[in-house]
Amino acid sequence: MNQAMGWNFDNSYVHLPKAFYTSQSPSPVEEPGLVFLNGSLANSLGLEAKALINEEGTAIFAGNQIPEGAKPIAQAYAGHQFGNFTMLGDGRAVLLGEQITPKGARVDIQLKGAGRTPYSRGGDGRAALGPMLREYLISEAMHALGIPTTRSLAVVVTGEPVFRETPLPGAILTRVAASHLRVGTFEYAARLRDTEELRALADYALERHYPELLQEEQPYLSLLRVVMERQARLIAKWQLVGFIHGVMNTDNITISGETIDYGPCAFMDTYDPATVFSSIDREGRYAYGNQPYMAGWNVARFAESLLPLLHENQETAVEIAQQEMPRFTEQYEQHWLQGMRAKLGLYNKEPEDAELVEQLLKWMEEHQADFTNTFRALTLNQTDKITECKNPEFTKWLEKWKARRERQTESEADSRTLMKKSNPSIIPRNHLVEKALEAAVEEGGLQVMEELLQVLADPYAYTPEQEKYTTLPEPSNVPYQTFCGT
Repeated sequence: MNQAMGWNFDNSYVHLPKAFYTSQSPSPVEEPGLVFLNGSLANSLGLEAKALINEEGTAIFAGNQIPEGAKPIAQAYAGHQFGNFTMLGDGRAVLLGEQITPKGARVDIQLKGAGRTPYSRGGDGRAALGPMLREYLISEAMHALGIPTTRSLAVVVTGEPVFRETPLPGAILTRVAASHLRVGTFEYAARLRDTEELRALADYALERHYPELLQEEQPYLSLLRVVMERQARLIAKWQLVGFIHGVMNTDNITISGETIDYGPCAFMDTYDPATVFSSIDREGRYAYGNQPYMAGWNVARFAESLLPLLHENQETAVEIAQQEMPRFTEQYEQHWLQGMRAKLGLYNKEPEDAELVEQLLKWMEEHQADFTNTFRALTLNQTDKITECKNPEFTKWLEKWKARRERQTESEADSRTLMKKSNPSIIPRNHLVEKALEAAVEEGGLQVMEELLQVLADPYAYTPEQEKYTTLPEPSNVPYQTFCGT
């Protein structure tokens, strides 16, 4: 089976202390059926996509059959959820193992919705089809946007209902990740109060993701710094496309710097820093404008968990960590401003660039302009087609931007090229995502979602076919809400 399908498993995580995982097989399901298989991703992993589109492949994605070499486990971790610490763990996910790709990369293969584990905390361990399709769609869109992310290899239906407010069709998502090491994994290790187990986890993270740091004089301080930088870069990328994660708890912050967990996520239409979509984020903790601050808060929790490794004296360790924390804000602002310069076609740097960007964003907020379409119109030199742009305030800003652009050596054509690479023509508009999910779940039709996936695969193409995907939703008195994918 493995030879035909291309599975090439290793299981390095099980060499960690037993406290970090529990051996756990997926719970079999009654009538599995393949809904989506990500052929291009499968091929890049060294898998034979054609060999997976059969009963045997479906059985693997459903957890009914375990590939040779896999050692299924559920991982233990903790997390600050909306500021409150909780012991967690994979309550409905089973890690089959690590696929070694033809290029030598090591990636996790995880089944999400594969049944109860010792960490389920009373849950049924299952997932509904709608949320699994949402994760498949959004994670692949994020990948196409150039944002580090876990990816989706397959979705299967289980043939069994899951019971929430109403019965829903059950499903399992096969998630691919550089790893599932989280800030919450380190918080869990710190709570064990066993320095050697914490050290074993940190060494594993270094060996898996940052082996070049193992030779550093202070490898654990270097680990803190690189995770901080990866998170600063990631959140800047979110902000630059208007992505709102919705649940930035520490168990959803990866050590690799990948976006993970697409429950209540959504993309912002009208620019407003206070935008919140998640039904459970009633205080706006994870609003669009708060995401950089919350990322900094999460990195601080990572630093706390590493204190025993930073120095044997706790006070000295705290001082070391505190000295590092300002770096996050500096790095984030650098990444964000550089990204904004690119969105405006600016190759060089001038001290007033931040003010130029802030003026545009303030205007967008005051006039309720669409975030993505405003930058798209600037890219195409079509601001005259946007109603909000037809006012003296915007005209004044436009002249200022053109004057700034003329002070660089690159041509206007070069500037437009940079803008096309930096401003997506389309994003997964919330109303389009909901339409695709409704068609798939309630009507049993995949065509709408397949078409949306196809067009989102090249968001910087600026093709005529993308035009209809730039339209805004109809006005509504009911604010758009998203829900955790339970």
